[in-house]
Amino acid sequence: MTVLEYFLVGLLIANVIMWFVGNARRLREVERKLTLLLVHLELDPTSSADPSSNVISLAADPKQRTAAIKAYRVETGAGLKEAASVIEKIASRSNETST
Repeated sequence: MTVLEYFLVGLLIANVIMWFVGNARRLREVERKLTLLLVHLELDPTSSADPSSNVISLAADPKQRTAAIKAYRVETGAGLKEAASVIEKIASRSNETST
């Protein structure tokens, strides 16, 4: 490689680093604003959403558990493990009340 090529590669690397640094700053600023908004609205982002009546009715039927998990995930954006846990809790409560 020639000196010019090394110089151009150095410029390219510097530009990539500056792009990452600039985006990291913007991301931190957006996260800060989002946190302020959540605090102002008194919302807890770590709490799970309450399941809808559709999800509860699906969870009560053992044959519909997979559909209940899918519906809960669509409604809340929860992960598979969290959704399965919530559906199991609903199903166990349903079983306790029916016995």
